[in-house]
Amino acid sequence: MKITKICCIGAGYVGGPTMAVIAQKCPNIQVTVVDLNEQRIKDWNDPDTNNIPIYEPGLSEIVAEARGRNLFFSTEVEKAIDEAQVIFISVNTPTKTYGKGKGMAADLKYIELCARQIAKVAKENKIVVEKSTLPVRTAEAIKSILDNTGNGVQFQILSNPEFLAEGTAVTDLLNPDRILIGGDSTPEGEEAINALVDVYANWVSRDKILTTNVWSSELSKLTANAFLAQRISSINAMSELCEKTGADVSEVAKAIGMDSRIGSKFLKASVGFGGSCFQKDILNLVYIAKSYGLTEVADYWEQVIIMNDYQKRRFSNKIVQTLYNTVADKKITFLGWAFKKDTNDTRESAAIYVADDLINEQATIAVFDPKVSRDKMLNDLNYLQTRSVEDNNSKVVAFNDAYDACKGAHAVAILTEWDEFTAYDWQEIYDSMHKPAFLFDGRNILNSKEMESIGFIYKGIGS
Repeated sequence: MKITKICCIGAGYVGGPTMAVIAQKCPNIQVTVVDLNEQRIKDWNDPDTNNIPIYEPGLSEIVAEARGRNLFFSTEVEKAIDEAQVIFISVNTPTKTYGKGKGMAADLKYIELCARQIAKVAKENKIVVEKSTLPVRTAEAIKSILDNTGNGVQFQILSNPEFLAEGTAVTDLLNPDRILIGGDSTPEGEEAINALVDVYANWVSRDKILTTNVWSSELSKLTANAFLAQRISSINAMSELCEKTGADVSEVAKAIGMDSRIGSKFLKASVGFGGSCFQKDILNLVYIAKSYGLTEVADYWEQVIIMNDYQKRRFSNKIVQTLYNTVADKKITFLGWAFKKDTNDTRESAAIYVADDLINEQATIAVFDPKVSRDKMLNDLNYLQTRSVEDNNSKVVAFNDAYDACKGAHAVAILTEWDEFTAYDWQEIYDSMHKPAFLFDGRNILNSKEMESIGFIYKGIGS
């Protein structure tokens, strides 16, 4: 089978960039990204590609090249489903907030809605590709819906999990470590797998394209994120021990990272991991383990989340304790709100929870982030439902300039490792602040000796 038309349901952080790169690398394939959110589609179609809804280095240039040629963004979901040979499902799978599995299991209602819509519309055989992060055996449920509520057409279900890191998503798509495709071992399943392999082979070496059964593919995604998050929580656990003993966590990380069996990646101590995947996927893994009665396995992985939450609380507590056990009516400046640099994604960002703790202590939070709006910051805090919308409005002030945000502040806390923060004139920032001036480096990106020589009382993670 030669693929000439692809549809992707979901124009979010995964669907948008992934389809843009496929369209750029496969000019003979028509790629249509559909979403019911009219404003999101309007933003993707903005004539100025610098205004597209997702900020990723290099993404706007790729969209500009392919959009209108063979890349299209539309709200006509049923039309795109009807025309496509391959349908990617890339909708949100948040952690359930209700019912069985509340707080742990993935909420699959959007996946089911997609499956039912595909079944209703499809009049010819289709390949349906899971792109969203899903619990093991979701493909089985999708296939059941398609086969029993459709128009008698044949569906092949493939699992093709994304392994993207926000901030480097374009690089990850152009030069992936691997492409993973899971499907049935039947002749029809093998044909569908090979059809998708041929799409990626337009720019990815075939020895990097792995094919497995569906269940292995689904579980590999959860496992990969769990292992990466585990490393972050592990080094963060050591950061507190370093602070107590006089060791430097950066030196410890460098020493163990040089061990070839361990490696240096994801060993940077910080205020904690965020983003849409790590916490959600680990909680999903915990829920799966518990559902099979594997209590010890579940407890092991749940501890990774517990350690991450503890690190955020520890950071906010350190700010309060260092500022003489009160931050009431004090201005605390946050540099960064996104969960990591080079993205405008704030999901599960440490900044949200640290801000929430400090507002509870009656602090005023001044924020500068080069890519995140005040509306987004307030939405993040309001989602926690800790206090009224009016209280959050009165306690959070956003600035378009970092120097203005820092003026008169009692402390500056770095919550995102934006590169530009290292290039600031920190002497000027120090001179504009309330004295004594405190600097809490939650991402360990500044030189502690240099900051102390300026006059800051410097507090990093694990140093």
